[in-house]
Amino acid sequence: MSNVAETLAVIFIWVVGLLLLLGVVLFVIDITQTRDAVRRNYPVIGRFRHIFSELGEFFRQYFFAMDREEMPFNRAQREWVDRAASGKGNTLAFGSTKNLQPVGTPIFVNCAWPTLDEDAVEADALMIGEGSRIPYLAPSYFNISAMSYGSLSKPAIRALSLGAAKAGCWLNTGEGGLAPYHLEGDCDVIFQIGTAKYGVRTEDGELSDEKLKEVAAHPQVRMFELKLSQGAKPGKGGILPAEKVNEEIANIRGIRPHEASISPNRHPEIDSIEDLSAMIQRLRDVTGKPVGIKFVVGAYGWLLSYFEHISKGYPNDAPDFITVDSGDGGTGAAPMPLMDNVGLTIRESLPMVVDLRNQFGLKDRIRIVASGKMVTPGDVAWALATGADFVNSARGFMFSIGCIQAMKCNTNRCPTGVTTHDKRLQRGLVPEEKADKVANFVDNMRTEVGTIAHSCGVHSPRGLKRHHVRIVCPDGLSRPMDELHPAPARQS
Repeated sequence: MSNVAETLAVIFIWVVGLLLLLGVVLFVIDITQTRDAVRRNYPVIGRFRHIFSELGEFFRQYFFAMDREEMPFNRAQREWVDRAASGKGNTLAFGSTKNLQPVGTPIFVNCAWPTLDEDAVEADALMIGEGSRIPYLAPSYFNISAMSYGSLSKPAIRALSLGAAKAGCWLNTGEGGLAPYHLEGDCDVIFQIGTAKYGVRTEDGELSDEKLKEVAAHPQVRMFELKLSQGAKPGKGGILPAEKVNEEIANIRGIRPHEASISPNRHPEIDSIEDLSAMIQRLRDVTGKPVGIKFVVGAYGWLLSYFEHISKGYPNDAPDFITVDSGDGGTGAAPMPLMDNVGLTIRESLPMVVDLRNQFGLKDRIRIVASGKMVTPGDVAWALATGADFVNSARGFMFSIGCIQAMKCNTNRCPTGVTTHDKRLQRGLVPEEKADKVANFVDNMRTEVGTIAHSCGVHSPRGLKRHHVRIVCPDGLSRPMDELHPAPARQS
C-alpha cells in the first residue's frame, strides 16, 4: 500500500512540475512576443481570452441564446427542419415563441371558411422554357438550391441526389460542375454555370460548347442556370480553399489540384444586356434546354431596361427563368463586408422583380425562383404569395442532412461531414439514411405550406396571393401586402 502511495506521490510531483515548467515556458513566450498585446501584458492568463472566444460560440448556441435569437438561423427554425426531416410531428404546445411585432413580419390572413381537406389539391407541375427544344415540366415548387461539390462533401451530395429523387424535386449543382454524385439518385438536375465556367471550360477558362453538349447529353440535366451574382457575395466570385481542392474536384472543375480556386467577380464576356442576351441564346442553342439567370438585386435599372428590351419583340433574348437570391444568402466562404452590407434581401427584391416582369407582360415567358433563407413553411408560403413560381432552399437541406450550424464550412472541419473532405468526419454522414430525411423535409414542407394555403381559403399553395398576407408596419399595425406592393400597370 505504501509503495502505491509513494508512486502516486511521485506521479503527482512530476505532473505539478511539468505544469509549472509549461507555465514558465508560456510566460516567457508570451512576454517576449510582440503580436498579441493582451498576452504580452497578461502572460499565460491572456491565452484564456482566445479559448473563451472559441468556446463562446458553442455556449451561446446551446445554453444562452433563446429559441428565436440566433443568426443566421435560430434554434426554432433549425428544430422545425429537424422534426420535418425526421418525419416527426410538428405540433407544439402552449403558444408561439415568435414575436409578430417587428416591422416587416408577414402575417397570413385566415378566411372564415377554410378549404376542406377533401377539396385540397397539390400544386400543379409548371412548364419552364416552352420555347426551347427540350422544355422542362417541373413537378415541385420547392427544390434544392445551388450547392457545389467541393463546397459540400461527397456523401452530402449523394444524400441530396438520392433524396431529391425520392421527393420528386430538382437539385442544383452549384457552380462547381457536374459530379457523378449529382446523377447518382437519378433526380432532376439544374446545371449552374458560374463565372469560372467550372465543368464546361477550356484550359484557359473560356466557355466550351463541346463540354456544354456533354453535360446536356445527360437526361437528368433539365436546365442550365447562368449565375451573375450570389446573395452572400455579390460582385465577387466563388472561393474554394486549397485544402478542399483534391484531385477529383480539380478534375471535375477543370482546374489545378491543391490550389485555392477563386472565380472571377463576373463573367468577363458579359458587359451589357446585349452580351447577356447573346450568352443566353448561345446556351439555349447549344444545349437545347431551358436557360435561366441568377442574381441578387442591387441596382435594378438594368433589369427594367432588359425587360423593356424583351417586350419590344425579342422573346428569344429572355431567360426562361430568373432565380432571385437574397442579400443575406448563404455560402461556404465570403468576405464579411459583402455578406453583411451588399445586396437587397429577398423580402424587398422579390416583389420588385415579380412586378417588373409582370409590368412588361412576361409572366408566362419567364418563371421566377425565390432563393435565400427559405427554410420554414411561412417563408415558402410568403414567396409564393408574393409571386414566385418556385422556391429554392440550400441551408434548409443542409440542416435536413445533419448540419448543426457549426459555422466551420470554410475550414474543412465540419463536424457533421456536410462540408468537409476529411474522410474521418465524412464517416458520420450516411447518404442512404440522410436521403430519407431530405425526402421527408420536402414532403412536410409541401404539407405545411398547403396547410397555410387552406387556412387562407385556397385549394393549392400556388393559389396564395398578396392579399392573403399582411405586413407589420412601423406604426405597429399590419397592412395588406397588395397595398404595399400593388400590381403594376401593364406596359402597352
